[in-house]
Amino acid sequence: MDAQAEINLLGHKLLEQVDRIFACVDGASDDELNWRPTSENTNTLAVLATHIMGNLQQNIFVVLRGGEDHRDRDAEFQVEGASAAILMQQWTDLRSRIEGALNTMPGDILDREYDHPRRGRSSGRELLLNAALHAAEHAGHAELTRDLIKAQGQGG
Repeated sequence: MDAQAEINLLGHKLLEQVDRIFACVDGASDDELNWRPTSENTNTLAVLATHIMGNLQQNIFVVLRGGEDHRDRDAEFQVEGASAAILMQQWTDLRSRIEGALNTMPGDILDREYDHPRRGRSSGRELLLNAALHAAEHAGHAELTRDLIKAQGQGG
């Protein structure tokens, strides 16, 4: 597989997982977006959506593309009062930017080494793969949270 095909594959898998999160956000009421399961260390749908967007912006535009880092990771977990329409628009805009960035990444980005603020030194391939795995983990969290919200609405 050539480098651009590999970037496209990793990017497709990454976006596919994030789309799973936003499928849970789409059409959710403000109360549903901001509902938190009662178990420890759980997050709202709004937090999961906000956090994954922050993660992607940092990985793609800061670490891989060398942009300036303005991320406040801790603030992502404090999000309250979010609306589905705003989150969906933010994702639509960011998704488009990510697709453009992936389409213009040089092939050597996969083997080049980068310094990640929390993960240390990684290749571009590892960064894209870890971002996709991270998104998949949070997609599972979002789907479970959505199912718990639905169960509560049915008296469950």
